[in-house]
Amino acid sequence: MAAARKGRFDFVRPLLYGRDVDRALKTRARIGLVIASFVLVYAVIGARLVMLAVMADPEAPRRIAGTDAVATARPDILDRRGEILATDVRTPSLFAEPKKIIDVDEAVELLTATLPDLDATELRERLSSKKGFVWLKREITPKQQQEVHRLGLPGVGFVAENKRVYPNNAEVSHVLGHVNIDNQGIAGIEKWLDSNGLADLHLAGFASDRQQKPIELAVDLRVQHALREELIAGRDKFKAQAAAGIVADVRTGEIVAMVSIPDYDPNDPRQALDKTRINRLTTGVFEMGSTFKALTLAMALDSGKVTLGSTFDARMPLRYGKFDIHDYHAQKRVLTVPEIFTYSSNIGTARMALSIGVQGHQAFLKKLGQLDRLRTELPESAEPLLPKRWGELNTVTIAFGHGLSVAPLQAVMGISALVNGGKLIPPTFLRRTEQEADALAKRVIKPETSDKMRYLMRLNAEVGSAKKADVAGYYVGGKTGTSEKVVGGRYSKTKLLTSFTAVLPADQPRYLVLIMLDEPQPLPETKGFATSGWNAAPVAASVITRVAPALGIEPRFDVPPSAQQILQATASIR
Repeated sequence: MAAARKGRFDFVRPLLYGRDVDRALKTRARIGLVIASFVLVYAVIGARLVMLAVMADPEAPRRIAGTDAVATARPDILDRRGEILATDVRTPSLFAEPKKIIDVDEAVELLTATLPDLDATELRERLSSKKGFVWLKREITPKQQQEVHRLGLPGVGFVAENKRVYPNNAEVSHVLGHVNIDNQGIAGIEKWLDSNGLADLHLAGFASDRQQKPIELAVDLRVQHALREELIAGRDKFKAQAAAGIVADVRTGEIVAMVSIPDYDPNDPRQALDKTRINRLTTGVFEMGSTFKALTLAMALDSGKVTLGSTFDARMPLRYGKFDIHDYHAQKRVLTVPEIFTYSSNIGTARMALSIGVQGHQAFLKKLGQLDRLRTELPESAEPLLPKRWGELNTVTIAFGHGLSVAPLQAVMGISALVNGGKLIPPTFLRRTEQEADALAKRVIKPETSDKMRYLMRLNAEVGSAKKADVAGYYVGGKTGTSEKVVGGRYSKTKLLTSFTAVLPADQPRYLVLIMLDEPQPLPETKGFATSGWNAAPVAASVITRVAPALGIEPRFDVPPSAQQILQATASIR
C-alpha cells in the first residue's frame, strides 16, 4: 500500500516541482513571493486611503439629497473692455456622511473646537441623522480644511465647490446682482444668466466646469468707477439720502454705467437685504419732475400743431378746478416754446399738453414706453404708477412731471429717443452694435422734431437752468427736473427729488447722462436753493468731465451757438 502511494507521488512530484530542483530553495522563493504580494496589496490600500483623505470624494455630490446641492460653475462676466467683473474660484466645503460617523459626541466636540462658529446642537442633529450626506460648513478656508483633516474623523470629508467672487466689490453691484450659497443667481445679471439656460445646464450636469463662454456686458468699468465716485461725492456734499446715475449710449441703447447709492458688496449678499440699498433706477418709480417737459414739448412739436415760434400765455397761474398751476421761475408774460423750456414753465407746458388733448397725450407717452413696465436683462423692474382715471387735470400735471411715476431707466429710454433722431431703442446691459439696435428700433418722432429737441436742450445749457452742467468742449445739452416727494399723502415743499438729464454732444448726441439726488439739502453756496440746477446739474458736470475722455469724445472749442450749430439742419424755427 505504501509502495503504491509512493509510486503515485513519484509521478506527480516532477509535474509540480520539475526534475533536479532544490525544493528548499523553491519553498523560500514562494514564501518571499507571498510576502511581497501582501506588501503590494497593503501599499495599494494605504495609498487609496491617503487619496481619499486628501482629495475630495468624487462621488459625494451624487449622494447629496434633499435641499443640499454642490455649487457648480458659472461663466465669467466681463465689462466691454474685457475686465473681469465676476468669476468663480474653487473653495473647499466640509461635509459628513452620518452613517460612517463612529462617535457623534467626539465628532461634535472636535469639530466645534476647530470651527467655533459651528452650532453644536445643529451639528449634533446633522451627524445623528440617517441621511447619506449632510453639509457641515460651506466655503471654508484652506487653513480650516487642514485643521479638520488633522482630526482624522471617519465620515467627514471635503468637496471642492465653485464660489462666486466679485473682484470690484460694490462697484457694479446693482448691474451684476449676486448668487446664493449654491452659486445660483438670485439678482441682476446673475439671475438673468440662470433664467436664460444656465440653471437648466446645471440640472443636466453640463455646467460643472469653467469651459463656458464669458458674458460680455456693455458696462465700461472705468466709466462706472468715475460715475460712482462722483455720485458719492455729490450725495455727501449736498447731504442727500441717496444718489443714482446712468450713462447710456443713445445710438445703441447700451447702458455703459449704472450706479445707485447706497449700494452693496455682492461678496456679502446679506447687505442687499437693506431696503435703502435697492436699485432706484429699475426697481424704484419716481415722479421725474421737469425732466418730463422734454417729452411734452416733443409731443407738441411732433404733432405739427406747435412750432418753435409758437407762444403760450404764462402771465397768470393756470386755474384748473380747485388747483392753481404756478411757475417756479415766473416770467408773468407770454412765452415762446424755447422760453417755456429754458424757464421750465409749468403753465406753458400744461397749455401745450392741453392743445394736444388727453388721448393724444396718453398715446404719445405709451409710444415712448412710459406707461408700461420696462423689461431688460435685469429681472428687477417696477410697473409705472398711472392715474386710475386720466382726465384733463392729469394731463396738466403729468405734462410737467407730476402725477405719473416711472422707473428712471424708462425716462432715459424716452429722452434718448428725443435726441437720437427719433428712434425708441430698448435699453440693454449687453453689448449691441448700431446695426442690431436699428433692427430693434421703433420710430416715435420725426427726425426734424429730434433736431428741435437737441436745439432746446443745448439752448438750456447756454442760457437756461442747465448752465451749471455746461462743460467746456463737450457741447452739453440738458434738462433739469425737481419734484416734490409725497409725504403723508401730500407733496412736501422741503423733501425734493432732483434730477438732471444731459446729452453730449448736443449737435450729434452719443451719450445721455442721468443724475438723481434724493432729498438734497440747500447750502450757502447754492444760496439756500435745493433745486436740480444747483445740485444735480453740477454733479452731472463733474461726471461728464471725467467720463467723456474715457468714452472717446474729443473736446471741441469755439463751437457756434445752438441756433446756428443745430438748427441749420432744420428748415424753420417757426
